[in-house]
Amino acid sequence: MNTATARTLRHLLAGAALAAMVPWPALAADSDSTPPALRLAAARSQIEARNWQRAIAELQQVNDPGNADWNNLMGYSLRKSKSPDYAAAERHYDAALRIDPNHRGALEYSGELYLILGDLPKAQERQMRLQRLCSTPCEELDDLSKAIDRYKAAGNKYVPAD
Repeated sequence: MNTATARTLRHLLAGAALAAMVPWPALAADSDSTPPALRLAAARSQIEARNWQRAIAELQQVNDPGNADWNNLMGYSLRKSKSPDYAAAERHYDAALRIDPNHRGALEYSGELYLILGDLPKAQERQMRLQRLCSTPCEELDDLSKAIDRYKAAGNKYVPAD
């Protein structure tokens, strides 16, 4: 299991554990008062299973564009899907960063997107922002740094992680 998949799984499990610890009243699945971790859990499980279209469908059902995590997951799913929509992924990462300028996931994933698009300076800008935000260890910084190293080693071509 690669580090991005392991991190996604840890985030999913942490969100589920947090949700399980809080005594929430019975809520409808589409209720606006449902905690964000619960609303995004189905999408996270589809992402973990690499079911990108189902993840996108789950995220569309939640439809929470004011939530940085929702935008980050939507951007990630759009970028990873069988027919990637890089422009839409970038819009969602940018939205996540407008909501939370320190969203480490959005910084990492948008940096990877910029490598896919051949824009090393923008990827390095995301890396520098993560360097300012992170203390050691920082998986997002480590993963983006490794992606940049692979990109440079491959003659400025994107090389996905295992």
